[in-house]
Amino acid sequence: MTQLWSFYLPQFHPIPENDRWWGSGFTEWTNVKTAKPQFPGHYQPHQPDSGLGYYDLREPEVMVRQAALAREYGIHGFVFYHYWFEGQRLLEKPVASILENEHFKMPFCLCWANENWSRRWDGMDDDVLMHQTYSETDDLAHIRELIPFFKDERYFKHQGRPVVLVYRSEDLPDPEQTAGLWRREVRKAGFKDIYLLRVEGITDAIDPVRHGFDAAVEFAPDWRCLTRQVYIDKHGHWCDESDIAEAGSLSNRVFLYEDIMQAMLAKEEPAYKRYSCVFPAWDNTARRQKLSSTIIYGGSPERFRHFLAEVVRRTRKKFAADDRLVFINAWNEWGEGCHLEPDLHDGFGFLQATRAVLQSDRNLPDRIISWWRTLFRKN
Repeated sequence: MTQLWSFYLPQFHPIPENDRWWGSGFTEWTNVKTAKPQFPGHYQPHQPDSGLGYYDLREPEVMVRQAALAREYGIHGFVFYHYWFEGQRLLEKPVASILENEHFKMPFCLCWANENWSRRWDGMDDDVLMHQTYSETDDLAHIRELIPFFKDERYFKHQGRPVVLVYRSEDLPDPEQTAGLWRREVRKAGFKDIYLLRVEGITDAIDPVRHGFDAAVEFAPDWRCLTRQVYIDKHGHWCDESDIAEAGSLSNRVFLYEDIMQAMLAKEEPAYKRYSCVFPAWDNTARRQKLSSTIIYGGSPERFRHFLAEVVRRTRKKFAADDRLVFINAWNEWGEGCHLEPDLHDGFGFLQATRAVLQSDRNLPDRIISWWRTLFRKN
C-alpha cells in the first residue's frame, strides 16, 4: 500500500532565539492567533480543534497524541524539519525527545531546512537572523549528529537505508561531495547506505543524481505552478485584472486551489525518480501580516481528496510496492494555513479525506496495479 509521509513543523514551543528576535514567549501560535481575514469569505484566523488546542511541544504527551491521530487516519510517518547552522541546532528539542519517548509510536525521518533564517514572517526578507554556512568539517559533524537518530528503530529506512531530505540541495557548495561524505559515514556506522532526497519546487527541476542524491521529492504547492493570479476586492468581489484600480485594492497575491492542483498534475514526468507531494490548503497571511501574503483560495477536503487520490493512483502505476511514497505538506504548518490537523473551519475533513483515499488504495488488487505499471512503461 502507498505510504503517506507528512511534513511536520517543530516550531510550537518557545526557544531563546525566538524570544530575542520576536519577543518573549514567541511561538508559531503567536502569529496564527493574530491573523485577520483580508476580504469577505477569507478564512482567518485558523483555530485548532483536535483536543490539543494551542499545544506546546515541550509536553511529551502532545506528540504522542499527534502520532496516534495521524496513524488513525492513515499517515504512515512524519518528516520533521531539522535546523542545523554550523553546529548550532534550533527547534531540536521536540524531535530529540522522541529518542527518549517510547510512547511515540510512529516512523519518522528528517528534512534539513538549509535556508537562512530571516524576517520573512513579517515581510522583511533581507534581515537575516541566522546565516546558513557550509564546510566539509561541518558536513562531517552534521552527519555524525544524525546517526543516533538513524539507529532508532522508528527512524524511516527505505529499503534498509535511513532517509534524509535536504530542502535546498542546490545551495550546497558541492552537493556531490557532501552526499559522498555522508554515505561513507553512514556505512561506517553499520548501515548499507543513506537514502538522500532533494526537495524540488523552489527552483527549476534538477536531476538528483547530479547532486549525488537518490531521488527528488516534489514540494507542494509548486511555486512554478502559481501562474494565474486572481483578484478580489475589499468587498469580496471578483475583479478583472485589467481593472487595476479595483484589483489593486487587495495587495495579497491570490490563486485558486483548483488551478494549482491541475497545473501540478499536468507537469511533465521527469526522466529521473521523483516522489509526488500534495497539500490541503495554503495561506501565509499569519506570517505576512505587515506585507502581502500568498493565498491559495478554495482549498477544501473534497478537492484535496481528489488531488491525493489521483497522485496515489499514479504512484501505484509508477512504483513497485516497496517504493510507493507520497508526501503531504503539511501536518501542522498553521502559519501557512497548510495543515491536516483539525480546525474549527473544516473539522477533521482533511484527515477523513486522507483515510478515504487510502481505503480505496488498499482495496485495489496488486495484480491490477502490476498490469497498469506494465502498460505505463510500454507507453
